[in-house]
Amino acid sequence: MKINKLTASFGKLQNETLRFHEGLNIIYAPNESGKSTWCAFIRAMLYGVDSAERSRAGYLPDKLKYVPWSGAPMEGSMEVTADRCDITLTRTTRSKNAPMREFSATYTGSNVPVENMNGSNAGELLTGVTKDVFRRSAFIEQGSVGVKGSPELEKRIASIVSTGEEQTSYSEADERLRAWQRKRRWNRRGLLPDLEGRMDDAERLLREMDGDMERLERLEQELQTDRQSAQKMEQDVVAARKRQRREALSRLSQGRSELQASSDAHDRAMELVSQRRKELRESSFWGRSVEDAEREVGKDLARLRELGEPKLKNRLLLPALICFALAVACASIYSARELLPLIIAAGVFCAAALVLFLGYSRKRQLVQQAQDERRRILKKYKAVSAGEISRALEEFRSQYEALEEAEEQERQARGSYESATRQQSDLEESALADLDFNAGSSEAARLSRALTAKRSRVEQLSTEIATLRGRLSAIGDPLVLSSSLTCMHEEYETIQQEYEAINLALEALRDADREIQTRFSPELGRVAAKYMSAVTGGRYEDVFINRDFSARTRTKGDAVAREAEYLSAGTLDLMYLAVRLAVCELALPEGEPCPLILDDALVNLDETRFQQAIELLKQIARDRQVILFTCRQQEDAPGA
Repeated sequence: MKINKLTASFGKLQNETLRFHEGLNIIYAPNESGKSTWCAFIRAMLYGVDSAERSRAGYLPDKLKYVPWSGAPMEGSMEVTADRCDITLTRTTRSKNAPMREFSATYTGSNVPVENMNGSNAGELLTGVTKDVFRRSAFIEQGSVGVKGSPELEKRIASIVSTGEEQTSYSEADERLRAWQRKRRWNRRGLLPDLEGRMDDAERLLREMDGDMERLERLEQELQTDRQSAQKMEQDVVAARKRQRREALSRLSQGRSELQASSDAHDRAMELVSQRRKELRESSFWGRSVEDAEREVGKDLARLRELGEPKLKNRLLLPALICFALAVACASIYSARELLPLIIAAGVFCAAALVLFLGYSRKRQLVQQAQDERRRILKKYKAVSAGEISRALEEFRSQYEALEEAEEQERQARGSYESATRQQSDLEESALADLDFNAGSSEAARLSRALTAKRSRVEQLSTEIATLRGRLSAIGDPLVLSSSLTCMHEEYETIQQEYEAINLALEALRDADREIQTRFSPELGRVAAKYMSAVTGGRYEDVFINRDFSARTRTKGDAVAREAEYLSAGTLDLMYLAVRLAVCELALPEGEPCPLILDDALVNLDETRFQQAIELLKQIARDRQVILFTCRQQEDAPGA
């Protein structure tokens, strides 16, 4: 398979296009320019975007990580050549929850669909391997040069170095056998511990059944005796309760009669007080005490005496009129004869008339004020004379004394009523105590408590008997239980034999795996050593690979291989790049090879080894398309 053209709306890529050719394609671009995004897009076009992935600490799934920055739907197309046919793959998004779910595969330049190819199997049909094997072999992501094992990759490589069968995996077989083993026994869980517990329970139940039968017989005899005793006590309790009810009701009836009499007397006293207050409220002195009323009336009577009977006398009015007439006469004569003395006389008479009129007006105003004050005082007491005010005061004094006498009678009646109420309350409490047949101190209460205790004992015995009978019923027939115990012993022996057989199978599987490993690791190591020697200029000649794909390498002058921890970052990347290339050679299908895609896999190499790695990739590119994304500028490297 060969990738020809990519068009992507994916992450930061906004309808951008990238073209490739056969052989080695080196795509140069600086950091943060979208190299890893193009690699993720190639994987998404081949195998789709997993919409079931969820975010977790330190990880963001592709469906969220590569949402287009422009806000457009996630989509794109890929033009490839496979089996000498040009094919265009297209993936679009209809729902945000299922990005790039809509898929089509047509022959390039036409609308003819590619038969039997859909969004789920497109990657496997084109590359020849599943997504898991592709990511662990030909797809080298940034920072992930090392190989991580998986059952699918293990099957692929085991099929090359053994029988050619791709359906077997030591890891899967070992896990299945261990699951069967755990099903039978895992610490305190499994079929065997469960059977052991059930057998122990059955044996314990059989031992307990005999004791329960003896205890049941003893409890039934005790229950019969207590029931007879309870029946006799019930009769005594009924008689005592009847007697105490009659006595309590008699005392309560007498107390209620006395309380009613006190209540009636208090009601009459309250009515008298209300009547006296009503009479007093109609008085002009309502709201005052007798002393306050006497002081106020004394002041008002004294004021009335001072005012007397004010009347207006006309002693100033007549002289004023005479002076005024004289002034008018003098003025008339002056007009006729024009004499100066007459003018002076007219002025004097006019001034005298004005003074007399002002005096008269002042006197009249004082008289009017005195009359108004007198009327106000009489109106205050609703009287027409001072004698009526005195009589009203005497009447108020007598009404006030009558009210005080009525209130004193009401207080006495209220005291008698409250005393009767307390006595009635005491009687009721005493009656309640006598009628309390549980917590009281009477004979009926003592008998009731004894009866309650006896009934509780009867109920307790009944409960214990029912519990024992329920347990015996749940246990069932001892013969059936013994038979079930025998069957459990037989089942235990069978499962124990299966457990031992699984142990033997695990040992045999480990022996077989070790034998396959003697062929698996050397073959993969031989191919990896060839690539390691090529990229290091022959300095490293051996690579040793374990089952988990961890590796060691050795130089020509070393007697012992070096572990990965003792290698520089550049040498470590080279070693795992060699392992990757070896995995590609052994795990990927023969025939039309799928492209090898590298995302900044050579970033830790110095210039010399970088050039050696490029030369090796050029050799590999003779047989398969190689696409290298890098941030290191090459003379013949196009920009991304």
